[in-house]
Amino acid sequence: GRMRRVGRVVLLCLGCGLGSLLYAFSQLARSLEQEAPRRPGGPPFPVRGGGRAVAGSAGRRDRLLPSERYDSVNTLDSAKMHLAVVACGERLEETATMLKSAIIFSIKHLQFHIFAEDSLHREFQAVLDGLAYQGKFNYTLYPISFPTENAAEWKKLFKPCASQRLFLPLILRDVDSLLYVDTDILFLRPVDDIWSFLKKFNSSQIAAMAPEHEEPRIGWYNRFARHPYYGKTGINSGVMLMNMTRIRRKYFKNDMTTARLRWEEILTPLLKKYKLNITWGDQDLLNIMFFHNPESLFVFPCQWNYRPDHCIYGSNCHQAEREGIFILHGNRGVYHDDKQPAFRAVYEAIKYYSFGDDLVHSLLLPLELELQKTQHTYCGRIYKVFIKQLIESIRDIYDRRSKGR
Repeated sequence: GRMRRVGRVVLLCLGCGLGSLLYAFSQLARSLEQEAPRRPGGPPFPVRGGGRAVAGSAGRRDRLLPSERYDSVNTLDSAKMHLAVVACGERLEETATMLKSAIIFSIKHLQFHIFAEDSLHREFQAVLDGLAYQGKFNYTLYPISFPTENAAEWKKLFKPCASQRLFLPLILRDVDSLLYVDTDILFLRPVDDIWSFLKKFNSSQIAAMAPEHEEPRIGWYNRFARHPYYGKTGINSGVMLMNMTRIRRKYFKNDMTTARLRWEEILTPLLKKYKLNITWGDQDLLNIMFFHNPESLFVFPCQWNYRPDHCIYGSNCHQAEREGIFILHGNRGVYHDDKQPAFRAVYEAIKYYSFGDDLVHSLLLPLELELQKTQHTYCGRIYKVFIKQLIESIRDIYDRRSKGR
């Protein structure tokens, strides 16, 4: 009789335990449903051009698990920073110079994700293997791939292949966070510093960009746009920091349906609705998205994305005047013509610098001499903003070396 009573007690305990477990699971499922109400819809778009990704010889491609939590930045693989660029056509040299600037100044290990036309892969491999320096980076080369439907339209949007960037959260599914940059970007301080903005995101923010303009009188969006845009003057997407786990999980408010749409569901309908009204391609689409979801954007100051518009009509990026330029963005092709010689001087100084050479005598001093020759231009008049941060970055490198770090 006693054994039977013990058996009943054990069964009762097991039943209670199982009931508690099932209740906990149902509560978890309900809370997830409330956080992201699922709507009927197909799977993510298939992608075209499915050539395999090529891992760089500096190391194999590492897989990342997506973050399990929405309210904190993923700390898995926190020792590695992921940098993506899309290069088509004549952008090989420009991309190599951008990557070189990232390698020179950065502290933590870099993982480059390079999207390029198949015909450029061999050249890219040669260039990247030539950049190998102190084992500071790995790289993976990917083919250009767009949704099968509307592939041709996506490819010709604004610049060749630039809209590839919109599909990075869907292609790089095992990467938690990513810094996307245009090919015409130059880092004048460690990538680590812009990467640290991820820790400053509040629980709603999924991406960070800089304003398109500081001065509304010369702004493009507030004067000419025929579509919604973020804030007073829009945002520039040439430097875009993304928590891609959050992007993939978010349901976006929009002006096409009362239902909120996921990232993979919103892109093609947006293009179809606005394709006749957009001038700057994917940047315009991002402006429309963040107009409807402003709480999701973290805005960083103009010296993190400094363009000719900040100085050609007189200086209007006051943070850069105080602290110097952190990231230079040579849009309008200014690295390759004589219209803005200050921008070109920085580009050429980094392009011709050789790893291992003294940074002061082989990079900083020659650059300062070239910049002094540009004082007949508006940007050249304030040439010191181009080297103010560079001086600090070089000093930090020598400090770390002297401490043996």
